Amino acid sequence: MPRWNLNPDYAHLTADFGSLEAVFALRGETLTSDPRSEVIRVERAGVRYYVKRYGVGAGHVREWRLYWRRYLRQGLLNFLPRPRVKAEWQNLKQFAKWNIPVPEMVAWGMERRFGAFHRGALITRELVGAQDLAALAHLDDPRFLDGQWVLRVSRQIAAHTRTLHENRFIHNDLKWRNILVDASDKVWFIDCPLGAYWVGAMLTYRQIKDLACLDRLARQHLSATQRLRFYRLYRRYPPERRLDAADKKWLRAIAHFFEEE
Repeated sequence: MPRWNLNPDYAHLTADFGSLEAVFALRGETLTSDPRSEVIRVERAGVRYYVKRYGVGAGHVREWRLYWRRYLRQGLLNFLPRPRVKAEWQNLKQFAKWNIPVPEMVAWGMERRFGAFHRGALITRELVGAQDLAALAHLDDPRFLDGQWVLRVSRQIAAHTRTLHENRFIHNDLKWRNILVDASDKVWFIDCPLGAYWVGAMLTYRQIKDLACLDRLARQHLSATQRLRFYRLYRRYPPERRLDAADKKWLRAIAHFFEEE
């Protein structure tokens, strides 16, 4: 049986968002699509919503023989990890508890068959005027030449990333495309289906990976001084604090992380 949740503030959209069946019947502007999931954008009463659907041919009817082939190949494994859609909505809820801004969730849920994940969906409300950092970089947005703007955005991203890491949580896909900035320069985190808790040496390794993901585009659009300042903000170092050998080791690991893959 499907387990579906509709935010009470959106009860007026029950016809469109009130059940998993209705959500998988929606048609809208396709933004991304792959064999595992798809994202469409729909508009209701002048408000736009992002609908992310997982499974069942990413929203299209799957023939039973194809479903059984998938179940026999992957069904047993689906008992073990959280389905990606469940991880995504749970992670967004946790971010909100940590005071990390995330888009408002409108509806979410999933369905299992024979104990295995079958399909699921997550609907979020559009953040009007917000753009992801990767898109801004691609457009050579002039704000990257404004040192104060870069500092305001860097300070927020550093604080949110530090909050995740202090709670032993790793984003695992902390790329510029998953960070939005709105017209008031407020930073929002989105899309975190791979996020999870880690401990020990793997926690440190993955903290470095998160920072390396952020640095991958930063090195193309920010100065070395701005990148170093970001690290100091992440560490919460005062201006007079000098970097020690451990810091320099981290910085080398961040800078060369993807060269070693």
